[in-house]
Amino acid sequence: MNKTTQFTALAVSLSLLAAGCASRSEDVAASYVSPTTYSSYSCRELSAEAQRVSAAAAAASGAQDSQHTKNAVATTAALVIFWPAAFFVSGNNAQTAELAHLKGQMQAVEAASIQKKCGISFQRA
Repeated sequence: MNKTTQFTALAVSLSLLAAGCASRSEDVAASYVSPTTYSSYSCRELSAEAQRVSAAAAAASGAQDSQHTKNAVATTAALVIFWPAAFFVSGNNAQTAELAHLKGQMQAVEAASIQKKCGISFQRA
């Protein structure tokens, strides 16, 4: 193999690795959830729902970041040590979708809380 062919193969491999990697939790955008979903909730119910969604989102964020770290290690191993390790790099679309949905739920709960003037304090990480 000549140097141009090797470079092209490396570039294609890197592109494929990057495409399969899991995103960091902070890079996952919220999916839209309508605040009207929570229009029948009382302020007390909104507060409880915010706590439930927050706990679920924290767990999902931890799982997402763990997958991201595993992919980074596998990518490094693939590039530096042993190229077949590239086959162990993968994203988890279901996990990412769940985190995006939870983030959207939290935004909807916050919007409903603001609409009802509940005075619930929402803090960003």
